[in-house]
Amino acid sequence: RPSAPGAAEAELLLLQKKALAEEEAAKTRQELLTRFLKDKLSREQQMSTRGLHKLHTLWRSVLREARDQELRQDIEILSQTFQRVMDCKDSIIEGLLKELEEADEQQSRALRSHLSLMDQLLELQHCRLGYLEEGFAAQVHILKTEFEAERCR
Repeated sequence: RPSAPGAAEAELLLLQKKALAEEEAAKTRQELLTRFLKDKLSREQQMSTRGLHKLHTLWRSVLREARDQELRQDIEILSQTFQRVMDCKDSIIEGLLKELEEADEQQSRALRSHLSLMDQLLELQHCRLGYLEEGFAAQVHILKTEFEAERCR
């Protein structure tokens, strides 16, 4: 029986070693599992961050495209409005040019008429001066004749 208590002790020691080994193995498995889960969580967080970054980038590009379309439509509307205003102003300028041409034509007609009337007036004054000179010459002649007649008497 002395070997029985030694065998029991050895068996107990063996069981304790097994339990300790199992505990160590469980602890190691737990640490591995914890490390694996932490790594997995870290990767998931990185993937989530990347996914959010991609999502934000795509959302910004969608917003940019929408804003681009809005701005292009605004530019088209402003361009059409500007073209209408320019057409209106061009037609006003054309009207003013026609009026200016008509005014120039009226002014040249008035100038020709004025010059023609001035020529007629000059001719009339020359004729009148001619008649007055003839009348003056006739009166001078009459006065000379009378003076000579009185002198001779």
